[in-house]
Amino acid sequence: MEPSQSPADILWLDITESTNKYIKEHCKYCDNLSVVAAVEQTAGRGQGTHSWHSTRGQNLTFSMIFKPAGLHAGDILLITCATTLGLLDYLGEKGVKGRIKWPNDIWVEDKKICGILIENVLDGSMVHHSIIGIGFNLNEDKWPADLPNPVSLKELTRSSYEPQAELASLVNKIRRRLSDIGTRDGESALQEEFGKNVFRLP
Repeated sequence: MEPSQSPADILWLDITESTNKYIKEHCKYCDNLSVVAAVEQTAGRGQGTHSWHSTRGQNLTFSMIFKPAGLHAGDILLITCATTLGLLDYLGEKGVKGRIKWPNDIWVEDKKICGILIENVLDGSMVHHSIIGIGFNLNEDKWPADLPNPVSLKELTRSSYEPQAELASLVNKIRRRLSDIGTRDGESALQEEFGKNVFRLP
């Protein structure tokens, strides 16, 4: 299947190794806040050596490129703040209370619904661009036995979801949060709200 463009300017691939890798290879052609999503990833990964489980066509596996203007490397956590809060906004719209497990997961109560892998490229002391990879459990209900605590939105709400429509909504919320980076008030608000919603395991 050829790549398709959704109404939200999201490039959907039928199958790819990983959307982060795809954006890396096409970075110079990608506009700021461009999104690449995959119906199926063959080598999706999380932090370190962890892989990301996703049944074909059931979940959201996508990456966004963010090219901030004038963001110092020392403030790079703001990208995590904006991304995770956008995900909480999306869950809240569905009536689900999420929380942020430091540094890169979204949990609902004691279960993981989303993993985030952010890969940053620096230009000296500045952030040149970031590739924000997200795996979100949308309709998954078949889990490998070795996953300790997964959950999907479908399991939480007892409803099924159409991936393209849901991704468009989710992407808009993340983009809105990323737009706060670059202003003092916006960045302060991101840090404060992130601090209220993040937790660390003992």
